[in-house]
Amino acid sequence: MKKVLLSAALALGVAAILAAAPAPAQAQEKLEGKAFDSAVVKDFYLEGNAIPVQKRNTVVLKAADGKRMVFGLLDTTGYSAEIQAKYIGMMVVERKVTVGGTALGAGAYGFGVHKPTPPEGPGRLLIYDVGGAKVAEVPAHYDKALAQPVPLQFTNGRLCIGRHCVEVK
Repeated sequence: MKKVLLSAALALGVAAILAAAPAPAQAQEKLEGKAFDSAVVKDFYLEGNAIPVQKRNTVVLKAADGKRMVFGLLDTTGYSAEIQAKYIGMMVVERKVTVGGTALGAGAYGFGVHKPTPPEGPGRLLIYDVGGAKVAEVPAHYDKALAQPVPLQFTNGRLCIGRHCVEVK
């Protein structure tokens, strides 16, 4: 009887640990339609500016726990050269995530990409808080095998801006 109770307690403990663990980015559902439209913001606030989000270059993911991640490119046309040089996109995450090996808390972030010359080499993804302070700089690996590079996509647990990709967990 003690063995049965011990086995049941162990099984319940393992199930609780697995339920509490965050879902990997690969297991997340890509939202479309009305769910996508309601999650995408029209403008994103960075450093005192409401910068338009390119809806056509936005991805919304929803995990099994209902938490979402939104990644999108920004339209910085008409903004200062400093803003255009610093930001290419935004991300809003409703849970802790790891981007390129760096942990980020739930929140809103802007990001920029520094691509090398020639562009086939590794780049860097720079992540900023909404006040413009750099919170992370991670390597963005060039993926020449990417079947259809588009301005922004999320595939196989990676956020790709063109052919430069970072892992998101």
